[in-house]
Amino acid sequence: MFDRLGRTIARHPLVTVLCWIVLVTVTGGLALTGFGGPGLFDRLHSGEPVVPGSESQEAREILAGVAEEPTTITAIVRGVDLTDQEQLSDAGSAITTAHSRLLAVDGVEQVADPFVFPEGLDSEQAAPFLAADGDGFLISTTLDGSLSSDAEATAEEQVVDQLTAFGDDLGDDARVLVSSDTLLTDSIVGQMQSDLTRGEAVALPISLLVMVIVFGGFLAAGMPLAGAIASIAGGLGALLGFAHLIELDSVVVNVVTVLGLGLSIDYGLLIVSRFREEIRHEVDAELADTVPGERRRRSRRRSRRRDPVVERALRTTLSTAGRTVTFSALTVAIAIAGLLLLRPEILRSLGAAGVSVVVIAVASALTLVPALLRLRGRRMLRPPLLSKVPGLRRLLGTLGETAPTDGFFSRLAVGVQRRPWLVMVAVAAVLVFLASPLLGLTLRNSTTEMVPEGSEQQKFLTVLDEQYPAFAAPDAEVLVAGSAEDATALAEEIADLPDVTSAQVVEEVSEDYQVIGVQADTDDPGGELATDVVRAIRDLDPAPAGQHWVMGQAANQLDFSAALLEGLPLAAGIVVLATFALLFLMTGSLLVPLKALLVNALSLCASLGVTTWIFQEGHLSGLFNFTSVGGLESYVVAVVVAFGFGLAMDYEVFLIARIKEFYDGGQGGIHRGDNEASVSAGLQQSGRIITSAALVIIVVFAGFATGELLPIKEVGVALAVTVLIDATLVRMLLVPSTMTLLGHRNWWAPKPLARAYQRFGVHH
Repeated sequence: MFDRLGRTIARHPLVTVLCWIVLVTVTGGLALTGFGGPGLFDRLHSGEPVVPGSESQEAREILAGVAEEPTTITAIVRGVDLTDQEQLSDAGSAITTAHSRLLAVDGVEQVADPFVFPEGLDSEQAAPFLAADGDGFLISTTLDGSLSSDAEATAEEQVVDQLTAFGDDLGDDARVLVSSDTLLTDSIVGQMQSDLTRGEAVALPISLLVMVIVFGGFLAAGMPLAGAIASIAGGLGALLGFAHLIELDSVVVNVVTVLGLGLSIDYGLLIVSRFREEIRHEVDAELADTVPGERRRRSRRRSRRRDPVVERALRTTLSTAGRTVTFSALTVAIAIAGLLLLRPEILRSLGAAGVSVVVIAVASALTLVPALLRLRGRRMLRPPLLSKVPGLRRLLGTLGETAPTDGFFSRLAVGVQRRPWLVMVAVAAVLVFLASPLLGLTLRNSTTEMVPEGSEQQKFLTVLDEQYPAFAAPDAEVLVAGSAEDATALAEEIADLPDVTSAQVVEEVSEDYQVIGVQADTDDPGGELATDVVRAIRDLDPAPAGQHWVMGQAANQLDFSAALLEGLPLAAGIVVLATFALLFLMTGSLLVPLKALLVNALSLCASLGVTTWIFQEGHLSGLFNFTSVGGLESYVVAVVVAFGFGLAMDYEVFLIARIKEFYDGGQGGIHRGDNEASVSAGLQQSGRIITSAALVIIVVFAGFATGELLPIKEVGVALAVTVLIDATLVRMLLVPSTMTLLGHRNWWAPKPLARAYQRFGVHH
């Protein structure tokens, strides 16, 4: 299959490139602009990750079915001294005009503020609308709940404009902060777009610089980058398609884009490197078989027809590195597909989108990059321009993709093989130490914490929480199936629970449903104390009120964590079995896949431990510019496990495939079946590529960690640490030491499995 693919691309490189140009233009343009319709970013939403079928989600669905939730736009006015009669008089006049304008907007049902009450600002009804420090007041505008989505959007836009204009009417000292659910979401999505642009602006140039050093020139370095750009455009187009089928959270775009970018560069790097290696062998063989007088005639013939040397090199590249890339992509896709087996919607959307982007990344590596290589042909053998720069010559010799028979990595392997037990125990101890912060891991589902710091929406939320406690969201809400009297009785029971400061009926949804607002003795609605309160409420006897459901941030966190634990055995089991089977078909070994799974699990724990130490415990907060929320985002942990496992297997496949090549083929002076020499040669030949690819992908992830959204920071740092640990401690030290200790047992399998491998396995 891979040989036929190489032959086809070698004969039709321009057609292949043109097809990708059309695909990138159409999908990228459609995702970014919508071609007159809503684009990808217009279809994103942001909010608490929900779990279908959970108690908190069931409560939301009941509320949505019982009564339409009207849209409310809230304005906080600052800079008006409530004790200054002159300022109050001016504000009263301005608010009267604003009232008329707001009520004239089509779809506005009600406008409330402290000036509308007959008894004035001293009335009990006006008190919640007045700032606690006496500086300003609050205006609440409610839209008709029966409006269509388009009419509601138009009305909300007009209300926001009117409230903003009202701030201008109050004078220079006054300031108006306007907020709504839509504005909060737009703030998060806008920051996500900014982070995406910033991440690419940081990652792409530095990645190009690294690959220029690796390949010694811009043209060769640009080929993996071309594949990456194609993958990003194709990935955004795939996400737009998913947005028509499922709700996509804003973080999905960043997470999937960074994955596609990293994998495309990884795979492109391997393909380009192997092509240069193969074409060098082919040209050397051609020169050895050709007498000098015939060289000019052959050169002229090549100019009139296809160059067979380039075609053979391309076919061999796809039969070896192309096969490796495909196996690697399959392992990554399998790991990410495990997210589809979990209940939370955000994880399913990440799983579906992630698998599609992996497919696009491997497709570009197997078609677009080889087509570009075919067009470049023998010119890929020209000496790198940077090799003429004295200061870079040594760096190219160490990091460049062309590996000599002996070098740094083979010497490293030999050193490890002298003391394999010591290396294995030492590395395992380091990984266990790095994983130790996981013992205190806390999972969080952030809500308003996602709003960018320093934004207008974040300032609004801060003022609302500090100055208008009556309008601040309660720490937990209880939906009661019963009358107002039943709900009042349950509220009294809840108020008697430990750490509950107040519980009262805050809304009569209908005759059959009431909502109780619960305040806990904490400033953290997602913290441990709030979580304990939710558990205590859920443990209450349903009598006297009948059935009740608890919702809110802490309740949602509990439901999300429970869903993860519930789905983990099935998801992990299927991923492990599928990965094991795939590695067995590639190696014919029972122990190599088992060892890979155990080692990668330990590596992942170490990476998550470091991430916990940074983001939960707040270390390096100044360096990464974040404020700890006291835990890791729950879906981020699931994403890091799935993506990190796939990336770790990525490098495992890179290394094991080359070791297996030497072990089976006995090439380069290595006797067939010589385990230690195969390990050393495999590490020498693949070490540079793994190191270079890891360096590039770390840059990519680190670039996205420079954004403002905390979940994206966590994903970027966690995956960068995962790759760093895997490409150094694991691939360079732990794998060679364990493979040395196992010796020929590395490649052992029971006879029935050995026969299955001979029949169904993939052989080079």
